[in-house]
Amino acid sequence: MAYKNKTIRNPLTGQEIRFLQTAADTAGKLLEMESTYAPGSVEPPMHYHPVQTEHFEILAGEMTVKINGAARVLKPGDKLEIPPNTPHAMWNHGSIPATINWQARPALNMEEFFETLMGLAADGKTKPNGMPGILQISMLMKRFSGVIRMIKPAYPVQRVVFGVLSPIARLLGHRPAYPKYLD
Repeated sequence: MAYKNKTIRNPLTGQEIRFLQTAADTAGKLLEMESTYAPGSVEPPMHYHPVQTEHFEILAGEMTVKINGAARVLKPGDKLEIPPNTPHAMWNHGSIPATINWQARPALNMEEFFETLMGLAADGKTKPNGMPGILQISMLMKRFSGVIRMIKPAYPVQRVVFGVLSPIARLLGHRPAYPKYLD
């Protein structure tokens, strides 16, 4: 369970998240984090948040953001707000670590998503790029579809595909969340 000042890390990507304010701290209204990205991180899959607004402020380094297909570089002091349902991806293409203040409104269960994803990477249950395989993704995307969705394939297709794959994934030991990552 996320709590103020808890830090989680993806050892494969080098991304670190420190929780500043959690859903419990804000009655679910806000999740605020400070995240550090390793230099030269790779572009994550384009995604969107169906009901959350995200706000970013660059504290150090540079972050590349792609919104609706257009990329731009953000520098210290730059701020960015991404409304719900806006496809985007963000990464550190620079040569030094980048740190951002990152807020999501409302919080929903986004912190649980990050704890699970980074826990899987720490346990060696992801590909070298820190992303789980398709069976684990099917479990995650079903559980966390209220906070994050991939843009491809289209969401109705994802629902069908993940609906078919999830029972197979469960039989093979995959879970949508793991209590040990939420400690």
